Amino acid sequence: MTGSGLPAILLTGGTGQVGRALRESPPQGFELVAPPRTELDLADPDALERWVAARPWAAIVNAGAWTAVDAAESSAPEAWAANARGPAALAKASAAGDIPLVHLSTDYVFDGGSDRPYREDDPVGPVSVYGASKAAGELAVAALNPRHVILRTAWVFSPWGTNFVRTMLRLGETRETLSVVDDQQGCPTSALDIAAAVGAVCRRLAAPGPAPSGVFHFVNGGETTWFGLASRVFDRAATAGRKVPALTPIASSEWPTPVRRPANSRLDTARLTGTFGLAPRPWTEAADEVVDRLVRAGGTEGAGA
Repeated sequence: MTGSGLPAILLTGGTGQVGRALRESPPQGFELVAPPRTELDLADPDALERWVAARPWAAIVNAGAWTAVDAAESSAPEAWAANARGPAALAKASAAGDIPLVHLSTDYVFDGGSDRPYREDDPVGPVSVYGASKAAGELAVAALNPRHVILRTAWVFSPWGTNFVRTMLRLGETRETLSVVDDQQGCPTSALDIAAAVGAVCRRLAAPGPAPSGVFHFVNGGETTWFGLASRVFDRAATAGRKVPALTPIASSEWPTPVRRPANSRLDTARLTGTFGLAPRPWTEAADEVVDRLVRAGGTEGAGA
């Protein structure tokens, strides 16, 4: 317990998209403690151990990671420190205190070659430093803390930070036309919804009695392409009177990146729904909510975050 009288959850990565969402709407019935990176860095095992031992946490949420996919190729040591060794240290320390750990992961642990949404028991096959480091982090968490939930997600957007929805709105202010990839499929997912799911999982893990463990997928319902998501963003923005560009669908080969993006980032959420009773809402509703919020804020909410 803490001074608030509420059980406490320790959060890493509080300045990221999901971390910001959790800080804005903390899990009901808990105090959320989100130290800044200067105090709690995933690359600093000693700091992790000190913080985990500091209080009898009801749960720990690891929302921190190296998420710059392309930059990870030239910064592999830093990516592995944050995405693999950090989670390993966090899992070891939390297990020593019998504290449940919720660890966020990614569709990039897969190679994207499946012709259906990925299930939790599908074999991983990362094709990038980012994906490989996140897969290693998953393995460490599962091996070192039996009271774990690994929550994979994909195509995350929010009112803050660097993400596709904010980028589209920013570019739409100055561009007459935009070319957007239309041959990668995924499930756009709001960080606001991920945070709500994390809160529900924490409540279940912190409750008395046995609780589920293992890997689960959380993404918003439905699927689309990046072009489809961009179209929805600008259709919604147009209803608020925003200037919108003309969109042109293109192939991935026309927009080369240092890391090959998965052609299929779709994730199956049936296990999450069956275990925790969480039914993700459609991605269209989630995207509309974030676009409306950004348009009302003039596209500046969380600028620079």
